[in-house]
Formats: sequence, C-alpha cells, structure tokens
Amino acid sequence: MTIRMLPETVVNRIAAGEVVERPAAAVKELVENALDAGAHQIDIVLRDGGRTLISVTDDGCGMTADEMILAVERHATSKLPDDDLSHIVTMGFRGEALPSIGAVSRLTITSRPRDGEAWQLLIEGGRKGKPQPASHAYGTRVEVRDLFYATPARLKFLKTERTELDHAVDAVQRLAMAYPEVGFSVSDGEKIRFACSSETDLSGDDAALLRRLAAVMGRDFSENALTVDAERDGIRLFGFAGLPTLNRNTTRHQYLFVNGRPVRDKLLHGAVRGAYQDFLARQRHPLVALFVEIDPQLVDVNVHPAKTEVRFRDAGVVRGLIVGALRHALAEAGHRASTTVADAALGALRPASGLPYPGRTAYPTSGTSVPSELAEVVAAYYAPVERQIPGLDGASAAAPASLEDDAAAMVGGDHPLGAARAQVHETYIVAQTGDGIVIVDQHAAHERLVYERMKKALDNGGVVRQGLLLPEVIDLDDAIATRLAERAEELAELGLVLEKFGSGAVVVREVPALLGQTDVAALVRDLADDLAELDTALALR
Repeated sequence: MTIRMLPETVVNRIAAGEVVERPAAAVKELVENALDAGAHQIDIVLRDGGRTLISVTDDGCGMTADEMILAVERHATSKLPDDDLSHIVTMGFRGEALPSIGAVSRLTITSRPRDGEAWQLLIEGGRKGKPQPASHAYGTRVEVRDLFYATPARLKFLKTERTELDHAVDAVQRLAMAYPEVGFSVSDGEKIRFACSSETDLSGDDAALLRRLAAVMGRDFSENALTVDAERDGIRLFGFAGLPTLNRNTTRHQYLFVNGRPVRDKLLHGAVRGAYQDFLARQRHPLVALFVEIDPQLVDVNVHPAKTEVRFRDAGVVRGLIVGALRHALAEAGHRASTTVADAALGALRPASGLPYPGRTAYPTSGTSVPSELAEVVAAYYAPVERQIPGLDGASAAAPASLEDDAAAMVGGDHPLGAARAQVHETYIVAQTGDGIVIVDQHAAHERLVYERMKKALDNGGVVRQGLLLPEVIDLDDAIATRLAERAEELAELGLVLEKFGSGAVVVREVPALLGQTDVAALVRDLADDLAELDTALALR
C-alpha cells in the first residue's frame, strides 16, 4: 500500500470521534465555550436526545465575523494567549470542539459582540460557508442539527432518546454545580428538564454554592451536609460532604471539581471510601461535592480527549488532603445523624419497646417524628441500671439446661452454621460449630432469605403485595422518576406498585408483603440509583 495524507474532512471526522462520542459530549463542549465567554445565562435545547437538534444560547462576549471563521478551524483558540499548556485557566484550550462538531453535523453559529453587529456562519459536514449578516441579541447561539449524519456508523451506536438526554442533562448539571453565578436551563423542546437561576448572593460563597448543590443533588443533601474547608501545601479543598447516615448504594452522587472543571477520578472514590470507612457499611456510599483549587502548573488537564480526567503532580498530597478534611468534618459532627434518618429512628420508638428485634428488615421502619422533649426521657429509659437487681447472679443468668442441650445437638448435628452463642452490635451473630465459630451478618442473611422467598413467590404466581394505608409520595429527579415509571409493570410483578406523581416525584401504593414494615423511600431511592447506574442492563427479573 502507498502511504498518503488523508483529506481534511476525513481527518476532522476521525478527530470528532474522539471529542464528540455522543450528544452529551457536544453539549458539554458548547457549554464550556459559553462559560469561557463569560456568560451569565446559558439555555440548552435538545430534540430526540440531541440527534436532530442541539441548541446552546448564551449571553457571553460574542464573536465578530472574522473570529467566527477562525473559530471553526482546527486548533484555533483564544484561550492560550502564551501558548503555555502548563498554565491552563479556561475550560477549553485545544480549539477542537467546533471543527469536530461541524465535521459530523450541520452546524450554525450566530453571534454578536457587545460593540458590533450579528453574523451567522453555516458548516455542513465540514464544508464551511461564508459569514452572513443576521439578527441576534448580544452573545452566541450554536445550533447542531443532524448530529453524526456524516458518520452513520456512530449514529447506530447511540442509545435511546431518554438515555442520551439524561447524559446531556448530567453533563450540564456537573458544570452548573461549579458555576453557581451562572443560570442554566435544559429543555427537550416541550418541557424544562433542568433549570437553576443565577445565584448572585456570593457574599458568603457557601450559601450560594450550597443552594446550587441542592438544586442538583436534592434538598436532603443541603439539609444534611457538612462544610469542608482545608488547605495544604498551597492546595485548597472546599465543598460539602453528607452525613454518613445519608448514603446511597452507588458512587453516582460523588462529585470532584478541579479549578472549576468537573472530573471523574478514581482518586476521589478511593479517598472518600478511606475517610468514611469507619462510619459506613460496605456497598454504601456518601454524597459529597468537593472542589480543589490548585496551581494550574501542578495539574495536567490535557490527558483525556474529553478533558474528564486530570493528573496531579503529587496525587498523594491531594488524596491526603481529601481524607484528612473529610475525617475532620465527620469528627466535628460527632454522632449527628441526617434529619431523615433521625426522624425515622425517633418515630420507631414506642413506650413499650424493649430490645431491638434481631430480624429487622434491611430498610428500617419509618414513622412520624417525636417531639424533641422526649429525647431526655428516652435517654433516661435506656440508661444503664446503677443499682443491683435482686436475684440476678451468675447461676440464675445461666441458660436453661434444655437450651444448652439443644445447642449441643445443633453443634454436633447436621447444622452447618452451628448454634448461636452471641449477638454483637445487633448486627452479627456468633455461632459455635463442632470445630470452630461462624460469624453471620444477620441483615445480609435476612436479605438473602427475603430474596429466596421472593423467587419462590414469583414461581408460584406472583409476589404478595401489601397496600399502604397512606400512599407515600417520594421526591426524585424528574429523569429518575420517569425511568422508574417506565418500568412500573416489572416492579409490580415484584410487589412494588408505583406511578408517576407530577414532575419529579413518584407515589408508592403497594409494597411486597415479604418486606414487612419497611422504609419505602429508602427502598425506592436505592432502586432508582441502580437503574440510573445500569439502566436497561439491569434486569428486574
């Protein structure tokens, strides 16, 4: 074969495959451009999940006709004035986004600078037109139509409309978290999928940032968040971390930002896991949003085509800072519990309650909150008894002989788990066998028993359902609520009957009777996290 240079259009399409692998990537690049342009309001519209239309409108500095012509050339940018890749202070810097998007779509750019007229430029499949006079407000509007029409192979591998839209919304939300002073809106052409106004109250910084985080991560997070603020070797870490009692079953709600850039880094998950390891059970993950401010020369952001990964010059210092700051915040909080969990725990208290039932379900019973005045009464009720109880000595406390005989039979008989001898922290059962001991996580064992019973019930005609006296309304992200509603039939077969309840909520009417009294909200949120993580790959049967 003869070696030859590829045509420019083919080169651009190859490059586009690295930079723009799905509509969400195009949205991310265009929104980053708007942020670099100093926008205070960014409005995004997507149709068919971004396949047929992506429109990003901002009120930034705008471009002249000559600047627009340069902007669509490869590696043309205004963001490296000194050509220094070791000192990047903007979101973009390669000059690849617009030419890459234009190579695989029909791209229209309309822009007007503060002191000039509006111009419009069209690019179709990499073929550039000439700027034409246009009518437009100050700022820029970029319209991407028929994405990947020039590369049909890539088009075939896109997911469903809903999935692509969810990825685009997630990309915008991550950027919105880092820029509370900027307003954002995302629409599918018919309804608003995400919107947040500009948080102009930046006098306290934390207040504006926390309000923005609440708009993305939910009100529960803002009500149960610990302030994190630490500095080491010129690196500052700030943000918020959720209480250990407010947790999820995936790491989806853990966010890290480096100099305002959202990144996905295993360093964060490892550091958070290390900080919370003494507070959380395995497979439970806290909610955190952490922001790192570091000298640009100490971090390399040019290591991934999508700029979602970074490399720290001294990753150990950053990890140590995260772990130390989180542990300090948790230590300052003491034994404080999240409001949702605290209310559930107090609501479960009853005047005649004795020792906790060892076979309780994996999700604690939720109930109404108890007035705080009862706290002292409850504490006194459960305080250790200081006086000697008559008749209670070693001999009388010994187990009856019949129980000892039964235990001995179990140890010597055909019982692999032996005989239960003790319970530790109301979580683990210590059992004695003929030649050793067995430690059983009673909650995991209970989950397994419920799982096996549910499988048997499915084989015998269906899971028995228990109707709720008062249907429970659970607030969720609108996309998550829609995803749950779309799989309502499958969930009903498993005994969980729910339906969409307005925008951003579901109402649960029946639950599997096998679960007994259960925290319905926690059950639905964990299920929603699993669906968000795995989507159609998660088989419910």
